[in-house]
Amino acid sequence: MPVGINQPSNQIRLTNVSLVRLKKGKKRFEIACYKNKVLEYRSGAETDLDNVLQIHSVFLSVSKGQTAPAQDLAKAFGPKTLLDDIIMEILKKGEMQVGEKERHAQLERVHTEVLDIVAGKLVDPKTKRVYTAGMIEKALDQLSSQGAHKQEESGKGSGTATPTTNGEDAVDSTRGKGKEKEMPTWTGVVTTKSAKSQALEAMKALIAWQPIPVSRARMRLRVTCPAAILKQATKTAPKRDGKEDGHADEEGEKVPGTIKDRILSYVEQVESQDTTGQDWEVVGFVEPGALKRLGEFVGGETKGRGRVEVLDMAVVHEGD
Repeated sequence: MPVGINQPSNQIRLTNVSLVRLKKGKKRFEIACYKNKVLEYRSGAETDLDNVLQIHSVFLSVSKGQTAPAQDLAKAFGPKTLLDDIIMEILKKGEMQVGEKERHAQLERVHTEVLDIVAGKLVDPKTKRVYTAGMIEKALDQLSSQGAHKQEESGKGSGTATPTTNGEDAVDSTRGKGKEKEMPTWTGVVTTKSAKSQALEAMKALIAWQPIPVSRARMRLRVTCPAAILKQATKTAPKRDGKEDGHADEEGEKVPGTIKDRILSYVEQVESQDTTGQDWEVVGFVEPGALKRLGEFVGGETKGRGRVEVLDMAVVHEGD
């Protein structure tokens, strides 16, 4: 029988896998996982290693089917470290390798998720109607096709794009060119960031550059406050981001008015007001950026006796 045609005993052939690699002790170790299971394990959605690993082994090279010798594992991870502990360390700290097809599919998933989030949060400022995901995609394509250089030139006053001058995300022309250079830009979706964080970046860029007329959908809130303190003068005036409060100056000095006046100053449109027993209640629509400041004001002025409840995260009118 010819010699040299036998497959080495430590070689295992695996295909259609996601690899996770970790370099430790001058050696590179790999594990072979089922596709999409690594992210689930890292997020805590999956805890069973058998559902994550294609084979319960550590490799020096999955593509060559070469498993890691026990002495290499002991030298890198410690002689008393169990195999499961080694695998878990690689899973948590290792770099995930994906193929071109999987990378493209992952990019498409993130892209779709970003569009869905943005389309649900932005509206036409006049009609308050939502845009379709397709319209949002075209608007973002406009921004990304301009490129960072073109957007920077626009910020310097070239006139190729006109930033909005309304809302909390607007650029105040009185703040000088230095602020304009910090205009948010959009260069497209990547797989290294979460869809939620990228959707936020996309919304900031759309609001700033207005390739289509957009604004953040308002939130519907209920504010409850003890009726006995409504007419008391406010103790503090929190600093504002921009010119949102007409009687607040740039340095955040005290703003005259009662607690009720200040609460209502945050509400763009009042839906209802009522006093029930010892509590006053107002339901209305608020810009998303004002929620935190409103909550801080109510909590501070009422010493925890008032509360702000979100009834609807994004109030929109569905288009036909």
